[in-house]
Amino acid sequence: MQAAPILLRRDKLRLASFGGGGMAWVTLDGIASHPNVTLAAVADVDSAQLARVKKKYPEARVYEDWRRMLDQERKNLDLACVGTPDHMHAPMAMSALHLGLPVYVQKPLAHDIYEVRKLTEMARKRKLVTQMGIQRHSSAEYLLAVQLIQSGAIGKVKEVHSWSEKKWGDMNPLPERRDPVPDTLNWDLWLGVAAARPYIQGCYHPSEWRKRIDFGTATFGDMGCHIYDPVFASLELTAPLTVRSEGPAPPNPHNWAVNTVIHYVFPGTRFCEGKTVHVTWYDGDERPPREVQALIGSKRLPGQGSIFLGTQGVMLLPHIGMPVLLPEERFKGFTMPKVEAVNHYHQFVDAVLGKSKASTALNYSGPLTEAVLLGPVATRFPKTTLEWDARRMKFRNSREAGRYVRRQYRAGWKVKGLS
Repeated sequence: MQAAPILLRRDKLRLASFGGGGMAWVTLDGIASHPNVTLAAVADVDSAQLARVKKKYPEARVYEDWRRMLDQERKNLDLACVGTPDHMHAPMAMSALHLGLPVYVQKPLAHDIYEVRKLTEMARKRKLVTQMGIQRHSSAEYLLAVQLIQSGAIGKVKEVHSWSEKKWGDMNPLPERRDPVPDTLNWDLWLGVAAARPYIQGCYHPSEWRKRIDFGTATFGDMGCHIYDPVFASLELTAPLTVRSEGPAPPNPHNWAVNTVIHYVFPGTRFCEGKTVHVTWYDGDERPPREVQALIGSKRLPGQGSIFLGTQGVMLLPHIGMPVLLPEERFKGFTMPKVEAVNHYHQFVDAVLGKSKASTALNYSGPLTEAVLLGPVATRFPKTTLEWDARRMKFRNSREAGRYVRRQYRAGWKVKGLS
């Protein structure tokens, strides 16, 4: 872990934020609410996203270009956070790490598996504090779920089914038009490392980018890091052996598909029944099979969550809600352990100060994100079992699938450690 900053000549750690609206706002505000932090600088390509920042943090210096912010503020910063669209997470986070800044990165850590691996390696090399923005990891609900599984409340886990009702995909082609760029938006900077293209109103900024292949990572990239987190944490999963898409259709040239079903096989662990464990993802209108849903009895299937099938029972874990042990008659009288939530943002700051440990540092969240990002790759190859070699970052049986492990940045956007 990085040596803790010593607050002798100043009272506060100085925070830089990549992004000022949406989740970037939630992130910077959550971190800056720590008594030992002040927001020093914010970079956002859209000035319209900065209204709340300017109102609450009038002394924060504002930049349009994040590279200029780092160049001018590098000696005035102690930590950073990233809350932009997925395709810019890695360039920004890597640049901050190279400056020796601890960094908090919203999920998913990056757009591509290669980027995640390089970020993880850099954080380890520089011994920097990191945290991924899966704040529910520190919630009482998820902490309790992990404790229940690891204590053997439902026995050894046989399989897990996870899902999200969100539909971050689009089976239609992009509109064939070119719209005027809003006066507040620097479109070229918003594109960043992605290939140049016309601005289309309502298709990218500020929220529809999750549906687009070059910018987002589909529903799974958005919610998988959250919902798979307690699965990974409780079972102590490592890299998957195989991944297979059973969804109805692959993505089109520009947009991710909807209603995906992605089947993983992981090496079994001490918390699993066998040598392997099957974990399946469903999104949009897809849900676990009826026989799996029947295991929760009269309980209503939530819009998002997981069902853990154990040798001695079942655990339903809504996203977001307290875990439920089933069947009810078997667990009647069962006393749930008491678990207290932790402020995920403050935990990051306290880790930088040397007072605690970050619970979703890249040594944990990196492998989690890599596994999640295999899902969107698999959707490009329906009904095909892809064999994954995590150490070499290659598919053993598909050179074609390997093309999607790493993308090329556009000319003029070299990023040290990634290009």
